[in-house]
Amino acid sequence: MGDPCIICVAITGSLPTKANNPAVPITVEEQVESTHKAFEAGAAICHAHVRNDDETPSSDPEKFARLKEGLEKYCPGMIIQFSTGGRSGAGKTRGGMLPLRPDMASLSVGSNNFPTRVYENPPDLVDWLAAEMVTHSVKPEIEAFDLSHILKAAEMHRKGQIKDTPYVQFVMGVKNAMPADREVFDFYVKTVNRLFPGAPWCAAGIGAQQTVLNDWAISSGGHARTGLEDNVRLDKNTLASSNAALVERTSDICLQYGRPVATPAQARAILGLPSK
Repeated sequence: MGDPCIICVAITGSLPTKANNPAVPITVEEQVESTHKAFEAGAAICHAHVRNDDETPSSDPEKFARLKEGLEKYCPGMIIQFSTGGRSGAGKTRGGMLPLRPDMASLSVGSNNFPTRVYENPPDLVDWLAAEMVTHSVKPEIEAFDLSHILKAAEMHRKGQIKDTPYVQFVMGVKNAMPADREVFDFYVKTVNRLFPGAPWCAAGIGAQQTVLNDWAISSGGHARTGLEDNVRLDKNTLASSNAALVERTSDICLQYGRPVATPAQARAILGLPSK
């Protein structure tokens, strides 16, 4: 068997609503229940956003605190990763939950185009978010929407703004950003291996590209992200019944390539996180 593959489940995001798929978990209670099922299906990381009752994005630390409490109770050992993404808030509100000390948090280190807007990550905000993660012992997951973001992460690592071994996730398939291009993907992997020898990495595909990126990452020795944040369908004509269903599909790809699905304890060891 190959090396264990970490499956991250991105449970909600900021955009999908129940109109897109009734299975999208909105309330904290729904998120805990959906994550618990995905955890039992093999997910070792929960990537989490929170929402208001009207389904709009939120950055409310109280909601994150309740979600963290529920996940720690019902998904013991699971790695909790909060989003500091720009759709959920503006400025430093994006990092208002970091004092809660989740295991990890996403960190976008540069700007790029999104379908209808510019995803702004100005340098002063990036520096502040990174400093907050160091202060509160939160491991960043570098969300790379462009090659320059990987190189920026290397610069921040050299300066001590990112501690320990970086964990980079390639995001491909966002409209107006980097498409799912195999040669680019392979160069991303080569670049991470050159800049961070032996470091673990992950990949995420948006929409129909989710399965494509799962396949590329798992077959290339990386780790995989799935979930209703990025994709609400199993195929063009079939909505996913749950986050767990998408985790199960990703697990099947792991088996196809002879890689066991990482347990939470194995995932923590791979990422250099404390055991729980």
